[in-house]
Amino acid sequence: MNYRMIIYIMGQILRIVGICMLLPILVGAFYGEHHVIESFAIPAAVTILISIVFTIKKPKNRSVFSLEGFVSVAASWIAMSAIGAMPFVISGEIPHFVDALFETVSGFTTTGSTILSDVEKMSRSCMFWRAFTHWLGGMGVLMFVLAVMSSNDVRTMHMMRAECPGPNVGRLVSKSSFSARILYGIYIVLTLSEIVILVLLKMPLYDAVIHAFSSAGTGGFSLWNDSIGHYNSPAIEMVVAVFIIMFGINFNLYYFIIIRRFSLAFKNEELRTYLGIIAGASVVITLCVIGQYDTVGEAFRHAFFMVASTITSTGFATADTGEWSTFAQTLLLILMFIGSCAGSTGGGLKVSRILNYSKDGHTRTEIHRKSESGRVGQDRRQARRKGRYTGRKQLLHTFYDNICAVGAWYFS
Repeated sequence: MNYRMIIYIMGQILRIVGICMLLPILVGAFYGEHHVIESFAIPAAVTILISIVFTIKKPKNRSVFSLEGFVSVAASWIAMSAIGAMPFVISGEIPHFVDALFETVSGFTTTGSTILSDVEKMSRSCMFWRAFTHWLGGMGVLMFVLAVMSSNDVRTMHMMRAECPGPNVGRLVSKSSFSARILYGIYIVLTLSEIVILVLLKMPLYDAVIHAFSSAGTGGFSLWNDSIGHYNSPAIEMVVAVFIIMFGINFNLYYFIIIRRFSLAFKNEELRTYLGIIAGASVVITLCVIGQYDTVGEAFRHAFFMVASTITSTGFATADTGEWSTFAQTLLLILMFIGSCAGSTGGGLKVSRILNYSKDGHTRTEIHRKSESGRVGQDRRQARRKGRYTGRKQLLHTFYDNICAVGAWYFS
């Protein structure tokens, strides 16, 4: 293993994290929160100093393979989570390091869980950093490093495979670093677009930035205890729902649209399945909860938003789903595990994997049917050659089915 190269990559990532820590200082200065400026200045300075030590000398052997890629990603996530928790501890807003670490890990991994009982008491600068961890973690800090660094294409491809979600990872263009720049460019444009639209809908600029960061990372941190429901605005809810759905789409498809290869984007099987699941689940849940709201439109408004928030693992809320029927709750639980598209910022198993599992099941059915006509040997050999009979996929099938069964039992 090339340990020197792993340290060098970590140094580049920590430099980005240290520089990003300067942004909350500007926010604190703008809002007059001078007491929290040192809370970010100290960790930022230490992080940048460490990054300089790690990268001051380039390693002679700069080869990176899959093992180095995965170790670099894992070590970097641990390091940046520990460093990212320090401002919360130094400022005293989350005094215990373990709690601060939980909050930071939840942010960088876009999980969205929190230990805060009253998030509205947090300072503006710490709130900004809390939401910004979602934005950084959504596309991945390593992806940002790949976008700004000029590096060997083989090395960057191994690191991209380690960072990107989904069963398959490929390049949009010939160089992986250029692909990372394109993906991050799309990510930034979508984030800025959401901020502009939310501001036009009369949401305060600071609020729009916080919720756009959380939407982009599909994490769900809000600056209000009652989340998006605080605004009680159908327009804001629909905009946020549409954008988190967009962030749950494979970013490669946006590139195809940009280069006018529309057929590759709109004929994508995963995209059509993803949008179909959202539409179908929204209608079904609307029918389940229609009796709890005054109008059909209001029922669909909350059902659509919660479906979008759940399938992308965002976690924003506009309704108390605990008051919904058991069937509606179970359906949301299933959507949570299905997740969004591969190559997006959303979570879950990914729609592409579900499609692959479904096709595997169809193949086994076909083999069983053809075995009765004496053609099983050839078909089974063909299926094995394509990797359709693997213990790993069988295990994932069983795990997914059991989770859904346990969830259904829990809500019954």
